[in-house]
Amino acid sequence: MAFVRVGSLAEIPEGEVRAYDLPSGRVAVAHVEAHLYAFSDACTNAGCALSDGIFDDRAATIECATDGSRFDVETGEPLSGPAQDPLPIHQARLADGWVEIADHPVA
Repeated sequence: MAFVRVGSLAEIPEGEVRAYDLPSGRVAVAHVEAHLYAFSDACTNAGCALSDGIFDDRAATIECATDGSRFDVETGEPLSGPAQDPLPIHQARLADGWVEIADHPVA
């Protein structure tokens, strides 16, 4: 599996989300309680950027600013609609202070 270095851990403060362009598409990375979660940045219903939405780090959820769909950032599962399809999830890892994201979603 190919990983892409997207930035330093310092660029994604705890409790925040950042979006990065990978060869396979745009991915959002959430930093929750010392864990990194990477998922497609596009809402599966509205198609808009989830990184522009409302991130709740305590619940590890992100809400689409356009249609209000809410997703679990760890599993990608929709928690409330109108979205019904889960977000593609990418593997994230930390290597010597750098955040690396798998270019393709986990199958």
